[in-house]
Amino acid sequence: MEIVEFGSDDSGLVARFVDVSNAVRRHDAPWQHLQTVHAATGMLRHGWDGEPAVPFLATHGGDDVAAGEWHVGNYDNLHIAWLTVDVHPAFRRRGHGTELLEALVDRTRSAGRTSVGGDGWDNELSRSFAARHGFEQKAVEVNRRQLLAEVDPALVDRLHAEAAAVAASYELVRCPARTPDDQLPVMAEMVSAINDAPIDDLDIEDEVFNAERVRAYEEAHAGRGITLHRLVARHRETGELAGQTVIGVDRERPHLGNQHDTSVVRAHRGHRLGLLLKTGMLQWLREVEPQIEEIDTWNAESNNFMIDVNEMLGYRIVGRALAFQKSLA
Repeated sequence: MEIVEFGSDDSGLVARFVDVSNAVRRHDAPWQHLQTVHAATGMLRHGWDGEPAVPFLATHGGDDVAAGEWHVGNYDNLHIAWLTVDVHPAFRRRGHGTELLEALVDRTRSAGRTSVGGDGWDNELSRSFAARHGFEQKAVEVNRRQLLAEVDPALVDRLHAEAAAVAASYELVRCPARTPDDQLPVMAEMVSAINDAPIDDLDIEDEVFNAERVRAYEEAHAGRGITLHRLVARHRETGELAGQTVIGVDRERPHLGNQHDTSVVRAHRGHRLGLLLKTGMLQWLREVEPQIEEIDTWNAESNNFMIDVNEMLGYRIVGRALAFQKSLA
């Protein structure tokens, strides 16, 4: 089997990579929207916040049999590499996934990292592959989807009013997609609240957010053609940023929205800011992105508070993923 590393500018290999990924989605997770060459190119060029994964395509006998990604971050968690191994359904159980995984693990060792992580859908194939290669299940993430045609605007408005009555000391601020330079430090401090989200048994450290990373996140999404809508809760008396929620809308497929972080700073919890932010975002999107038909979100299965808010707003489970990790030390 030949494993080829490539870049985002190699349109032919990107298209073949997407074909393998979509074959896997159709087979393993038919509820997922298919990848597009445009979206894959943007992600491979810009990543989530300026640190894109390294992509690989595995071929055997003239066939594209697997696709992989190797991703490391340099802001934090310098001990770990995150791996993706997708084997085309037509070429499984022939050792291709094992060979690709071993190549990615070798690359991780060469980079001086001491841990590898990855995820897979909650099925026997993922669990058995992980166990066979010494990975342990460390967390469960759940994908939920909100169909906006089924969400009653009157319900959203009522829930928003109820939350606003409890959170009278706070105001909602609709932020520009690009944060002004002088506001980046306080934005980074507020964004760090996401570190309180459950990580279950994963061996990972808190993420480090600074002004540079906030800007990199914004620029990466702009480069990918994604409009960011960031709604912030601000304490009226002190001006402190108390929490946020962010939705990304891909201009290639503007009927689809993706939920990014929703978090509330610890010192400001207990005022129903999570519900205030989520309902406030739906009201905002109703005005500026009326074409959105659905929004996807992910939560740790143990994040009961955010799950309660999401289900109140009509989010329903579409998929369940398992996170695995293995020490190389």
